[in-house]
Amino acid sequence: MKKICLCFQIHQPFRLKRYRFFNINSDHYYYDDYANESYIRRISDISYLPANRVLLDAINEHKGKLKVAFVISGTTLDQFELYAPDVLKSFKALADTGCVEFISGTDAQSLASLINREEFEAQVVAHKGKIMRHFGKPVSKVFCNSNMIYSNTIGAMVEEMGFQGILTEGAKHILGWKSPNYLYCSATNPKLKLLLRNYKLSDDIRFNFSNQSWDEYPLTADKFVHWLGLLDPKEEVVNISLDYTTFGEKQTVAGGIFEFLYHLLKLAVKKKFAFATAEELLALQPIAPISIHYPISWTDEERDLTAWQGNEMQVEAFNKLYNLAERVKQTPNAKLKTDWKYLQAGDHFRFMGTKLYSTGRRTIYNPYESPYDAFINYMNVLSDFSLQLQKVDTPIGKVDVDVLKKELTEKDKQLKQTRLQLDKLRTTIAKAMKDDKVFDQEEEPAKKTATKKKTATAKRTAEENKSTTAKKKTGGK
Repeated sequence: MKKICLCFQIHQPFRLKRYRFFNINSDHYYYDDYANESYIRRISDISYLPANRVLLDAINEHKGKLKVAFVISGTTLDQFELYAPDVLKSFKALADTGCVEFISGTDAQSLASLINREEFEAQVVAHKGKIMRHFGKPVSKVFCNSNMIYSNTIGAMVEEMGFQGILTEGAKHILGWKSPNYLYCSATNPKLKLLLRNYKLSDDIRFNFSNQSWDEYPLTADKFVHWLGLLDPKEEVVNISLDYTTFGEKQTVAGGIFEFLYHLLKLAVKKKFAFATAEELLALQPIAPISIHYPISWTDEERDLTAWQGNEMQVEAFNKLYNLAERVKQTPNAKLKTDWKYLQAGDHFRFMGTKLYSTGRRTIYNPYESPYDAFINYMNVLSDFSLQLQKVDTPIGKVDVDVLKKELTEKDKQLKQTRLQLDKLRTTIAKAMKDDKVFDQEEEPAKKTATKKKTATAKRTAEENKSTTAKKKTGGK
C-alpha cells in the first residue's frame, strides 16, 4: 500500500527594526517587537490556529489512520512563547493525539551547515531540547535541514549526529529520470536514508490552488486524490511537504483552502491510502543510492542556494557573520549569544536577494523596499554586534593558552640559538684579536732590524755623495 507522508514546515524569524548608521554603538537592541508580535498574531489567527483545528478534528475522526509531521524552527517556538501561547497549546493538543511527529531541524533555520559544523550541531541540539520542553516528546530520527538544504557533506554530518534519515528536495536535476516516490540512501553514507519531496504535488497546493491561469484550475480534493491513484503502484511513498502558511495566508480562507485540506484528508483515508510519519518510512528498503555533490534546496526553480547566496551583498553579509563565530563562542554574554542565533536566520540573507525582484514573483514576506535596504540594515546591525563582542571581557580558553605556550616555547628556542650564535661570535672575535697581538709581537724585532739597515744604508749613501762632491771641487786631487 502506498504511504503518504504529509509534512508541514513552520518558520518565522525575528525581524530586525530599521537600524541606521547612527544607531551603531549606541543602540544594542535590534528587533522590531511591534512587527514581530503583530505578524505572529495575524498569521496565527488566519493560518496556524484554524489549520490546527482542521487537523485535530480529522485525526480524532479517523482514530489513528491519519498521521502528520511538523518541522517547527526554534525561533518560531520562541515567538509563540512570547506572543502566541495559545498556538503552542494547540500544537500540544495535536502532539497528545500520538499521531503527530516533530522532525528535528536547526534552531534558527540557519545556513550554518554550509560553513560551521560546530554551530550547526549546537543548533540541532538546541532545537531538540525545545521540542522536548514544549511538547514532551523526542524528535524524529529523521532530520530536515533549513529549507531542505542537502549535500553529501551535510548528509555525513547528519548521520554522525545519530539520525537515520533526512527529508530533502526531489530536485529534477538530481533525480533525472528517477521518481521521488521511493526511499533512497546516500551514496557516500548508505546508512542514511533519503526521503525526497514530491515537489510537483506539493507545489500544486502551495502555489496553484488559487491560480486561475493554471490549466488544472480549480484544484479539488477529488482531483488531487485521483492524481495519487494514478501514480505507479510500484512507487512506495509520496512525500508532500509545504509551508504551513499555505493554509490561510498564501491560500486564503475565502478561497476554500481549509475545506480542501479537510476533504483531502478524509477522502485519502476513505480511498485506503496509508498515512505515515517520516520515521515510519525508514522501515522501507532503499532502492538506490543518490550522490549530491553540490547543495540543493526546495527554493525557487533552480533548487539551489542562490536565494541566499546569489549576489555579492548576500555573500559579504554571510561571510562577515560567520567570521564572528569564534569570538561569539568565547563570550560569556548570554544576550550576545541569543543575538548571534537570531542573526543567523536565513531570511535575513534572502531579503537581500535580487532574484525576488527580477522575477516579479515574491514568494516571501519582505519588510524592506529593496535588497539594498535589507543589506545596509543588516550590516549596520552586524557592525554594532561586532563592536559589542569587542567590548566584552572574554575569558582565555584552553586553546588560546596552548597557543601562547607554544609561542613562548618557540621564542625561548630562538633566544637560546641567538645566545649560542653570540657566544660563538665573541669567541671568534677574541681569538682573532689574540692572533693579531701575537703577530705584532713577532713582527716588531724584524721591523727594528729592517729600520736599522735602512738607516745605515742611507748614511753610507750620504757619505759617498759627500766625498764625490768634494773631489769635484778640488779637481780630482
